[in-house]
Amino acid sequence: MSMFSNPFSTKSRLSGRCACGQHDSADAHLAAERAGSLDDETRYREVVASGLMRALFPQDIKRRAFLKAVGASTAAAALATFFPLDTATEAFADTGKPEKTDLKVGFIPITCATPIIMAHPMGFYKKHGLNVDVVKTAGWAVIRDKTINKEYDAAHMLAPMPLAISQGLGSNPIPFVTAAIENVNGQSFTLGIKHKDKMDVKSWKGLKFAIPYDFSMHNYLLRYLLAENGIDPDTDVQLRVVPPPEMVANLRAENIDGFLAPDNVAQRAVYDGVGFIHSLSKSMWDGHPCCAFAASREFMTTMPNTYAALLRAIVDATGYASKAENRKAIAEAIAPAAYLNAPPIVLEQVLVGKYANGLGQIKDDPDRIDFNPFPWDSFAVWMLTQMKRWGQVKGEVDYASIADQVFLATDAAKVMKEMGLTPPTTTMKSFSVMGKVFDPAKPTEYLNSFAIKRS
Repeated sequence: MSMFSNPFSTKSRLSGRCACGQHDSADAHLAAERAGSLDDETRYREVVASGLMRALFPQDIKRRAFLKAVGASTAAAALATFFPLDTATEAFADTGKPEKTDLKVGFIPITCATPIIMAHPMGFYKKHGLNVDVVKTAGWAVIRDKTINKEYDAAHMLAPMPLAISQGLGSNPIPFVTAAIENVNGQSFTLGIKHKDKMDVKSWKGLKFAIPYDFSMHNYLLRYLLAENGIDPDTDVQLRVVPPPEMVANLRAENIDGFLAPDNVAQRAVYDGVGFIHSLSKSMWDGHPCCAFAASREFMTTMPNTYAALLRAIVDATGYASKAENRKAIAEAIAPAAYLNAPPIVLEQVLVGKYANGLGQIKDDPDRIDFNPFPWDSFAVWMLTQMKRWGQVKGEVDYASIADQVFLATDAAKVMKEMGLTPPTTTMKSFSVMGKVFDPAKPTEYLNSFAIKRS
């Protein structure tokens, strides 16, 4: 059963029908969202009751069998009889009241930030008691600086950025945390239209590529792809940092030959007739992380209830975005100029996964982009191996310790459980990148296995 399902439901499918599991369809859910959210007391009571039900029956099959036998109403009444729900709800509400409700959260206008952006027009921040101003920002260095300088309370960041900031890479060392992953997959290798003859990556030697930031999955994945094809990314090609909103214009002007960027940027290049999609990043690593919801550790510790409410809103929005039937409505919600400033059809092709690739073909890949908030520590360990591989990090690296300090998988799991969700039971997992298995317990061996590297 999905982590976003309703624990009191005996009918919801494993794939779910809406983000909260309480409505028969996505349209019904959206109508309820627009009509207004639950009052705080009811919402807190449901969170407490859902958490208790999952604690008593952690296995979905056994919980469903129990509910079918006695009924959801009887089960809820029984909980109230044997557990002081009113007292627990009052305590939860008292401890959960945000210290600050008016917040600023910065974002870059890309589909990777979908949960952070859509939470504003679709009411998820308001639902969790917050008044959030989502601020469109020009580039990643600006996002970093404004968050460090406390102009933003939290921000949409590239997943490796909190690791870099915490280690003092590109800035003074300031403890930052990755509270949640925003998206998985959702990036495209894109070439200028004149390079249709360069489908073989080995022919990319001598080209100029744009990446959004040095500390980005785009940098690491592009370097990985090039190196696996015998191309040294530091000597055989040129890599240039270009903000995502400027990439299509640079491709049109032939200042670059291609880029690895969020899918809405790639799709805009196709829409404008200046580029084509060579391949999706998921073809390298299906399920790879890209962007994150991040904040300083100071914000997290000095305003724990505000931080928790913000995280709950993001997780809630992520759950809604993870449902395929909600994607068209989301594309409409995030299309306006205040958000992505893009034609809805461009965003729909990204979020729904049926898209033109610029080569006269229509592709259909519903997993082109997905949304899963859990910040696996093993993601952080992999990123650290690539930072070390390409000389961004010098000396010995305590992979597991840094990952645990920055990627707050345990804290995210706790918040998910409080919301009645079912997070993973571990913070580490193995995965494959271009067929090579990555074991997070053996990062040094993994790093040493590469022929092309700087360290």
